[in-house]
Amino acid sequence: MSTDGSAVSGAAGTDEVPMISHLTGFVDELRRRGMIVGPSSLIDAAQAMEVLDLLDRRSLREGLATTLISDQMHRRVFDTIFDLWFPLGTGARTAVTDLPRTLDGEIDVETMREMVADMLADDSADADGRLDQMIALIVDRLGRYDSTRGEAFSAYQALSTVNPQTLIARIAAAMAGGGDEDGSGGDRPGTEPLYRRAARARAGELRAAIEAETQRRMAGRNGRERVADYAVPPLPENINFLSAGAQDLAEIRRTIQPLARLLAAKLEIRRRRSRRGAVDVRKTLRASMSTGGVPIELSHRKPRPGRPELVVICDVSGSVAGFSQFTLRLVYALRQQFSKVRVFAFVDTVDEVTDFFDRGADDEDFGASMHRMITTARISTRDGHSDYGNMLRGFVEEYGESLTHRGALLILGDGRTNYHDPHLGALRELTDRARHAYWLNPEAERNWGTSDSAAIEYAEIIEMFECRNATQLGRAIADLLPV
Repeated sequence: MSTDGSAVSGAAGTDEVPMISHLTGFVDELRRRGMIVGPSSLIDAAQAMEVLDLLDRRSLREGLATTLISDQMHRRVFDTIFDLWFPLGTGARTAVTDLPRTLDGEIDVETMREMVADMLADDSADADGRLDQMIALIVDRLGRYDSTRGEAFSAYQALSTVNPQTLIARIAAAMAGGGDEDGSGGDRPGTEPLYRRAARARAGELRAAIEAETQRRMAGRNGRERVADYAVPPLPENINFLSAGAQDLAEIRRTIQPLARLLAAKLEIRRRRSRRGAVDVRKTLRASMSTGGVPIELSHRKPRPGRPELVVICDVSGSVAGFSQFTLRLVYALRQQFSKVRVFAFVDTVDEVTDFFDRGADDEDFGASMHRMITTARISTRDGHSDYGNMLRGFVEEYGESLTHRGALLILGDGRTNYHDPHLGALRELTDRARHAYWLNPEAERNWGTSDSAAIEYAEIIEMFECRNATQLGRAIADLLPV
């Protein structure tokens, strides 16, 4: 079926699929992905659809997002699912033009790229649909390939040809009203930071649009459920630390402050509702006089909630660096909940790095602190590979007095020793000194004890918890940290 790029497909409402059923299925998919959508939000979305112009996808998208999203960090997931459930149409779009071609009939890639850059710099090209038509042609002509199951489309194949990142200089020059044929920049128009930032954003939008169009074509071929299995990204709080790329880690970092505020509130409530104080013998004996000297009801002293100390030991080797960095950010966002926070880092040798983080609070300062710590702290003095045994032994010898029965020990790492001696006795001594001791492991529990992992042996001494994503990490910190 052809579409003109402006109308919502019949999937949004046909005789076969009533609108309310389609909306309910869309919400069920959001919930399946981990988004919290209550019954009242579903009712609000249905009422919004009664007044929205269903032929205007942008208004429909924003109306449903307003009523169904409670966390704006979930917007990327929402948009991807929306594109699958409310597509522009099915099949190829009707096009009045084609991509430019050479004299021998091949697609002229360079001319096509120049046209794309000019359209991205021209706001009217988006408004009148020319940019959408171009994106549809790019996917149809450059992303098409023959698979074992017939015709298919690849966003990677189309993006490899267009290469949006290399168009930034051309887009910026076109925005400034000049030209940059070789993309070299210099003093040519468009080199100003304002134009470069805008051009970079347009290039990112082009990439997203090509991916969305590819998903639409594949959904028409394979069904949206199958495409959703690989096209819908996980929620930021459900991204696996160990497999996260740079973009994913940036998404995870944006969850820190909201998560920290929630955890701080929970810790404060737990502190206020903490167990009763010690038994007050004098009051208990006085009260027992009315029962013949039998202390039937115990009297307790008024509890005095205090702020415990926290000692964090984190593995900052390459394999778990993302997990440790995120956890440290979260701990430091919660540092006001503790009387003292001391941080120790290691690769194969442990060193205290508290001073590196006490000064920086915001995201940029924290990143710089992590870099300074990794490059200057004495954390790698042997072979540069994780050595938990040497770390534990060194911590007992140099910093063992930092652990007291007033505080808690938190170890962050995967427990992979690279076949070195795990020194279980040193860990046992540390857990004996601390009032609370926990180990947060970013690996799936099914992988503990495999290959060079000593996690199973360590777990027999210290409570170890799987923390593969921000959701599990937040739950662990909220439930485990002392008050």
